[in-house]
Amino acid sequence: MYTKQEIILLSYRSGKSQRQISRDLQISRKTVQRYVEEYAKLQQVNNPPIDMSPFSECLTCPPSYATRVGAKRKLTIEVSAAIDIHLSDNELKQSSGLGKQVLKNIDVFESLQLQGFEVGYTTVCNYVRTKLKKQSPKEAFIRQVYQPGSVCEFDWGEVKLEIGGVLNRYYLAVFTSAYGNYRYSLLFQRQDTLAFMESHTLFFSHIGGVYHQMTYDNMRVAVSRFVGLHEKEPTQALLQMRGHYLFTHRFCNIYSGNEKGHVERSVEYVRRKAFAPKHSFSTLEEAQDHLHQAVDRLNQTKQQLTGMTANELFAQELPHLYKIGSALAFSESTPCRVDKYSTICFGTNHYSVPDHLVNLHVDVKVYSQKLEVFYHNTLVATHERNFGRQQWVISIEHYLTTFKRKPGALNASVALVSSPYLKELYDDFFSSTPRDFVDLLQFCVRFHVPQVKLEETVKLLLSLCTHNITTEKITAILGNKTAETACVVVDKSETADQSKNLLRELTAIMN
Repeated sequence: MYTKQEIILLSYRSGKSQRQISRDLQISRKTVQRYVEEYAKLQQVNNPPIDMSPFSECLTCPPSYATRVGAKRKLTIEVSAAIDIHLSDNELKQSSGLGKQVLKNIDVFESLQLQGFEVGYTTVCNYVRTKLKKQSPKEAFIRQVYQPGSVCEFDWGEVKLEIGGVLNRYYLAVFTSAYGNYRYSLLFQRQDTLAFMESHTLFFSHIGGVYHQMTYDNMRVAVSRFVGLHEKEPTQALLQMRGHYLFTHRFCNIYSGNEKGHVERSVEYVRRKAFAPKHSFSTLEEAQDHLHQAVDRLNQTKQQLTGMTANELFAQELPHLYKIGSALAFSESTPCRVDKYSTICFGTNHYSVPDHLVNLHVDVKVYSQKLEVFYHNTLVATHERNFGRQQWVISIEHYLTTFKRKPGALNASVALVSSPYLKELYDDFFSSTPRDFVDLLQFCVRFHVPQVKLEETVKLLLSLCTHNITTEKITAILGNKTAETACVVVDKSETADQSKNLLRELTAIMN
């Protein structure tokens, strides 16, 4: 536009020729001629000049260029029809609840290439954008303002992790504050009611308060059923949490994840930052610790709009949170009958209990990650939950009384096979004397000897004598160390001194 003004001013004010203007401005003489003739036509039409607006518009508007008008060479009718087929399939998937499995533009482009069409990715994107824009206009979003401590959003997210060498699907429970994007996340093996309640209980205990309102989408653990077109009835678990922590709740509309956009973005963000660099862990607890560390780093990062970290913004929210009292009990209780294998069945899986409870009824408290078995209000067994099907979770100490009477059943028992180290110890040294092995296990249970301590003792004996490992030798070393430590700390009597002398002599003999 500046060059156009210079051409006209030099021609009509300075009286220079078109050739001279072309040399001075170093542009084509045809360009100079076009602008001079365009201004000359305006003078002929407006002579005498009554309205000066056409002249002003000519000098202030940038030059325009004629675009090529013709048939598109790559976006042929055949290519457009092939793209339309994919767009129709996407619409069908959307209406069938498969919205997360629609083809993206890059997928459509790769499909066209496989069909032999020579078309560019940009051409595909432009056509799809134009097509979708004609079908449905863009939605307008309303920016919200939140007060400190007012709203927190919750959502689930899936993540695939390798735990102990096995790749499985796990679930992220993610909380995000609407005011300051403060995040908190936990890993669960199931997206069920117990995990839903446990995640909230741990989150409220972690922050030391309760937000005024919790926002959810239409997840099954929160919505019991739909009443009419828009009303939803909360589940018993959500009502129980509301009554205990005294918060209100709000459900999003169907297919409106933007109504809880903070946590919707946080699920993808937390999953990528935590498990994109590393997804293999030895235990679930290790993965849980890794997740907590990643979320702590995110909460310490400054945000773009405020220039403050999520931790600093949460410090502003903390005085506005509701106070909490006792934590909510998030377990389910169910009665079970102990079968002839001294196990109770829960969720198609069998869990062992002490063998004296066969044919009796016990109470089982089910948590998101473990089970506790009670008999007459006394805890008799604790197991980690198994989320497989038709699995047997057996603790060998529950069957020691029976093995004492039936030592021949020990060799091929599930109780022994489920513990690789004990199975190896039995095969190497006790296969011909199963009663002695049962005595060893009873000694370890009675004196709370962990498996690690047992392994260290066996290694010590193997370093002293590679053969003839017996129950008496193992219990002598274990009992020697246990008794000696207890005497030093507790007993100073003459009897204790004599006992220590005898144990020292026994240790010298063993060494």
